[in-house]
Amino acid sequence: QVQLVESGGGLVQPGGELRLSCATSGGTFTNLTMAWFRQTSGKDRTFVAGTTSTAASTHYATALKDRLTISRDNVNNKLYLQMNNLKPEDTAVYYCAATQYDGLGWRSTDYEIWGRGTQVTVSS
Repeated sequence: QVQLVESGGGLVQPGGELRLSCATSGGTFTNLTMAWFRQTSGKDRTFVAGTTSTAASTHYATALKDRLTISRDNVNNKLYLQMNNLKPEDTAVYYCAATQYDGLGWRSTDYEIWGRGTQVTVSS
């Protein structure tokens, strides 16, 4: 069974940067379409960025795409999210998600495997 573990969150000042990581185990990473979502209290999880199994295709939330880079290491079975010029409104729990099905979806229901999340707080 595939397991996802996020890391790299923390407290950062506005304008700063963070690199989130998602380590996978228990499955074949190269078969997985991967994505990052985020969630704030009382709201639904929203799509941040995603990448297909071979990284041939990536997609970003339109409002975030200029500040984010999603990447994957298919040798070490890890997914990354580089976030630059962070803003207070980026404060959220960030989740790594995976699906064994084809297609790069943007809905949380498109993914059946989830990590526990990592907290990102942007504040001065």
